[in-house]
Amino acid sequence: MELEASKNLWRGSLAAICCESLFGLSYLFTKSATGSATALALLGWRFVLAFFIMTLMVMFGFIKVNLKGKKLKPLLSVSIFSPCLYFLGETVGINHTIASESGILLACIPIASLICSSLILKEIPSKFQIIGILTTLFGVLLIIAALGLSSSLSIIGYSFLLMGVLAYALYSVFVEKAVDYSDVEITYIMLLMGALCFSSLALGEALWQGQLSSLLMIPFKDQTFSLAVIYQGLACSIGAFFLSNYAISKIGVNRTSSFVGISTVVSILAGNLILGESISILQILGAIIILIGVYTANINFEK
Repeated sequence: MELEASKNLWRGSLAAICCESLFGLSYLFTKSATGSATALALLGWRFVLAFFIMTLMVMFGFIKVNLKGKKLKPLLSVSIFSPCLYFLGETVGINHTIASESGILLACIPIASLICSSLILKEIPSKFQIIGILTTLFGVLLIIAALGLSSSLSIIGYSFLLMGVLAYALYSVFVEKAVDYSDVEITYIMLLMGALCFSSLALGEALWQGQLSSLLMIPFKDQTFSLAVIYQGLACSIGAFFLSNYAISKIGVNRTSSFVGISTVVSILAGNLILGESISILQILGAIIILIGVYTANINFEK
């Protein structure tokens, strides 16, 4: 029993690290793509491509999705919170606030996840999980402080960011409760709902702006946008979503949420190594603190 728990810890931790690394690298593609298209256009194409590819994988038998006789309500609950409400909150919130503000609020996701898991799942976190998550949060805030703090005082922005934080926390909780479904089945329905939600929003935005033809043709005319859609659709929407669902099923909400700061570390390293962006001493210190926090939250010192 103890051996199986140890295997689950290592498998879940590795899945969470890979998941957050994929999300961290998406920074490179998002930064370049949003210069030629709106965030909703990128989200719409991303989820449509991801759902299309995963549907082909199901049709040709590479993966199995069997929802016959199963209730869809639990999966819809998961999908509404993430990707729908989370990405909507994140996208609108970031567009209405300063980068430092959005970073600080989104860094609170592990805290929100810990509270929701305690209240809904009755999973009381250990003292080391609490210390580790708070340490990770401090590391993220230190990195944000190194970039410079400022204020937009946007009520709309704050509201949507807080909605995103709460939505992600509730997604984590409902994923852990969805025990009757495989990680692949959960991911497939998440992609379906994401495709329906964000393609509708992107089409509505394009029609409002009179840019429908541009939205439909941009993947075929803009190579940078196409690369961003391919990476985010395959690596983030399919790969990272699956890894996140798998990690939660193996190590629970509290431990999985402690890895969220890894994406910040990866995005900093990628920005420096690939884009040539500078790294300050405070950012390096923040990255080290994040890693210490992740380690603290996932190692049982009481053995």
